[in-house]
Amino acid sequence: MLNSTDFPQPTRIAVNGVELEVFEAGERGAGKPIVLCHGWPEHAFSWRHQMSALAAAGYHVIVPNQRGYGHSSRPGDVTDYDIGHLAGDLVALLDHYGYGDATFVGHDWGSFVVWGLTLLHPARVNKVIALSLPYPERGERPWIEAMEAVLGGDFYFVHFNRQPGVADAVLDQQTARFLGNLFRKNVPVSEPQPGMAMINLARTETAPGEPLMSDSELAVFVSAFESTGFTASINWYRNLDRNWRLLADVDPVIRQPALMLYGDRDLVARGENLAQYVPNVEVVSLDCGHWIQQEKPEETNQAILKWLEQHDAT
Repeated sequence: MLNSTDFPQPTRIAVNGVELEVFEAGERGAGKPIVLCHGWPEHAFSWRHQMSALAAAGYHVIVPNQRGYGHSSRPGDVTDYDIGHLAGDLVALLDHYGYGDATFVGHDWGSFVVWGLTLLHPARVNKVIALSLPYPERGERPWIEAMEAVLGGDFYFVHFNRQPGVADAVLDQQTARFLGNLFRKNVPVSEPQPGMAMINLARTETAPGEPLMSDSELAVFVSAFESTGFTASINWYRNLDRNWRLLADVDPVIRQPALMLYGDRDLVARGENLAQYVPNVEVVSLDCGHWIQQEKPEETNQAILKWLEQHDAT
């Protein structure tokens, strides 16, 4: 397994009007391309346990820090982080390497980007693997508006949009505590506390559960966000209603083969109508929380490689 000392050195690649910091494993041009897309508040390093396993199986593994993260560009306008731009970065990354299409893997927000990429540029995606976040069904109301009506103004998606800059400042001031309290496993189920969950995490002295990773691994995430701050990454949330509108006229059905990996103790809701929108989906559940590929790396690798082997054979 890779760790913080032998994680691959990155390359900065100019794509789609920005520069992305990209980490690679496997042989460029010779292996089957697979692109791993991180979530929030994460980093390409969140895929450290998958890179060598996929490379050993013959894949060219491409792991970008997406715009707003790490040493990748952080454009200044909120709308620079909508699904059109995020998907466009990945298409341009394929163009850079000379690939017509690839398998795309996403976790958390990375899954949203991969689902959106597949809707907007279906010819560039041959298979989809999503961890935690199922296909985001597009209802009659914009996503933030709908969340606010059901979950209230303190729900962190809503708060990020309705009170821009407030959470950003708190997370910037308490980066190490926030990330240390967020990246936990074996967290007992409890009633939601009043207030905004992410701000609460940044301010609490002790969080339930156990550390997800070692101190040296956590330091990679802390160092990255101490350098960049959180605003650029939170701007992804501030485009959800814009994304809802941008996806209005696309065919909503994902026709590529898809693997959906859930954590049994993840608080993210499962997709009730997943098979309706992703008819060629296989669902696998692991005994873990939200940080699936970091909490259960071996089981995640086995599930992904088994599924890829089956579909590459056909």
